[in-house]
Amino acid sequence: MEDFAALLALIGIVIVVSSLVSGAVERTGLPQVAIFLALGAALGPWGLSLVDVGLDSPTLRVIAALALVLVLFSDAISVDTGALRKQRALALLILGPGTLIVAALIAGAAHLLLSLSWAHAAILGAALASTDPVLLRTVLRHRRLPESTRTALRMESGMNDAVLLPIVVIAMHFAPTAAGAAEPGVWRSMVGLFVLGPLIGALVGWLGIIALVRVRDRIGVRRDYESLYALGIAFTAFALAERVGGSGFLAAFAAGLVIAVQDLELCDCFLEYGEATAEMFLLLTFVAFGASLLWTGLSVADGRTLAFTAFALLVRTATLYPVLARAGIDWRSRRLIAWMGPRGLSSLLLVLLPVFAGMPGAAGLFTITCLVVLFSVVAHGSGIAVWLRRDTREERGKKNEDAPSKAVPVADVAPITIGELRARLDRGDRVQLVDARSDRTWAQDDRIAEGAVRLPPNDAVRTARELGLDRHGSLVVYCA
Repeated sequence: MEDFAALLALIGIVIVVSSLVSGAVERTGLPQVAIFLALGAALGPWGLSLVDVGLDSPTLRVIAALALVLVLFSDAISVDTGALRKQRALALLILGPGTLIVAALIAGAAHLLLSLSWAHAAILGAALASTDPVLLRTVLRHRRLPESTRTALRMESGMNDAVLLPIVVIAMHFAPTAAGAAEPGVWRSMVGLFVLGPLIGALVGWLGIIALVRVRDRIGVRRDYESLYALGIAFTAFALAERVGGSGFLAAFAAGLVIAVQDLELCDCFLEYGEATAEMFLLLTFVAFGASLLWTGLSVADGRTLAFTAFALLVRTATLYPVLARAGIDWRSRRLIAWMGPRGLSSLLLVLLPVFAGMPGAAGLFTITCLVVLFSVVAHGSGIAVWLRRDTREERGKKNEDAPSKAVPVADVAPITIGELRARLDRGDRVQLVDARSDRTWAQDDRIAEGAVRLPPNDAVRTARELGLDRHGSLVVYCA
């Protein structure tokens, strides 16, 4: 009961702290991950000694597995399939040179600088080629981020984990101690990775959508519960795939991808509610790592590991910047895309897979990954913070210029039928029709009703001011 109470207290602390600092994080660009790593250190053995999670802890296994499922599912369900179809060439560049070539170069550096076997080096290269979606979330939410940059980073953070995970799993079978006898396991693993896992995940996602649509059409489903429904699909897909010998992680990714393709409303619900729930859990994972595990990376800091760390953090930028020129992206966007490739939770979760499998030497790979992640949080986090702070100052200046002289009271909100709207328009009432669909839904079909104006829900007030809408009239809003 004491352990259970401590866990509940920790969850409560994460929720309270993340809520209180959310505004400051958005305004200043302060890395949220850094805050929770510091919180973990304060609660860990070097602080209050309330949290101490080791590599052999069953708690870590549960937290890491759930976190990786949430990362992969969130990545997949956030994929903008419309943008992906339009930007096929960019996606290939991001997943080719931006992911696979970078993973190969990091693996080569690990083999040469750290004297690792090729199997161990491949695992480390794949883990450190993963672009962390948690560190990038503040940037991707920033409305003034160039659209080409946003699209490229979303593609990379949303899809490269699914490309890198099979490399980690297959390389585990070719570790020096697994030669020969592990060969049958390689084929079983490949079938589970590339056949069973994705098929089961896609089937669960498809059946889940059918069930939801039928219930939603007949009796209705609360919007906030749809986001929880999406999380239920993710965990169900993972459990079923693992049960039959498939990859539960790729099953969760496949289920999220099917939802992204088939049901935009469920995607939007997840992005509104479920993503916040998933983010709380991922921040809890950072607290668990920050208690003591992540700081073990400093214990291996020497000339060779520091040189490897610098190479691992810079190779993506050096590789991706010239390649993006072929996609017709301007130099400013190329610079942002090439620099904003932080290594974080995804890298730690991927490298933990061989640790949990008991692979010899895997603990050393985890320690090196911790060192790279620590430097990435400092380097990329501070760079992102500087960019966001500068951009926020410019935007705040424009808001001060456009600020209204006084506030206007808002009338009660009530639903209105199409017939009632037509009647009010015929009477000459001051009514403005507003398209308030989410950006994701808008991107799929940018047509609007006749006479309507477009107000993005995340930036409605500023847009309304810029359009000069009648502040004393009535707004009729639709979002579907």
